[in-house]
Amino acid sequence: MKGFNLDILNKNILVTGGANGIGKELVKALIKEGSNVGVIDSDNNSLSKIKSEFSKVFSFYCDVTKIKDLEKAINKFYNSVGQIDVLVNNAGILYSEPLICFNSKGIQKHSYNHWKKVMDVNLNSVFYVSCSVVSKMVEKRTKGVIVNISSISAAGNSGQSAYSAAKAGVNALTSTWSKELSALGIRVLGISPGYSDTNSTHKALNQSIINNLKKEIPLKRLGKPKEIVNAIMFGIKNDYMNGKIIEIDGGLIVT
Repeated sequence: MKGFNLDILNKNILVTGGANGIGKELVKALIKEGSNVGVIDSDNNSLSKIKSEFSKVFSFYCDVTKIKDLEKAINKFYNSVGQIDVLVNNAGILYSEPLICFNSKGIQKHSYNHWKKVMDVNLNSVFYVSCSVVSKMVEKRTKGVIVNISSISAAGNSGQSAYSAAKAGVNALTSTWSKELSALGIRVLGISPGYSDTNSTHKALNQSIINNLKKEIPLKRLGKPKEIVNAIMFGIKNDYMNGKIIEIDGGLIVT
């Protein structure tokens, strides 16, 4: 049906944080459908593994908070494939720390350094990457798609000041850019996962917390990476999806 399903065969798609977790599942799905995929990640070992598994993947070792390195990686992918059709801003870190807490030393404030790092990786990088990629889309008059990976924590989640603020910023950028870029033929949308069954979730949360979360989720389980990927693929392909944040959370409402 014309106007509904974007054929991603041979489309050039750049995924940040694509060497692990949801990002890696997405890369697999995109390759399966015949896309040319570029992966930017700071995990060199995982990049090597994904490159050995999929020889046609363009892999770039890069810290998404380093602007000059980031632009070099984007330029390399762009020059290799000729244009960028889709960008998925997936790179991020899951982090929890309350504004203040009490310990044997008294009142402990939220680390300023941790705040800055979380904002740099989860919010600033989205701006850096998108700014660079969109300029290339406009230069080539490419009718492209930007997908920003957010989180239900954007609504505000206790103990996650930095993470929640960063993801709320991602949602704001998604809405703003969808209004700015639509006239140029570029759609922008967000995918907002709940708690997913990934290594990052298990590293950030102990099993007791995860068990309690499962009780609060109406479906009584964590989301599967493939389920999040299905939502991303739907957003990329649906030509009328723009400016919206799709929540994939099993019915969980963060309060």
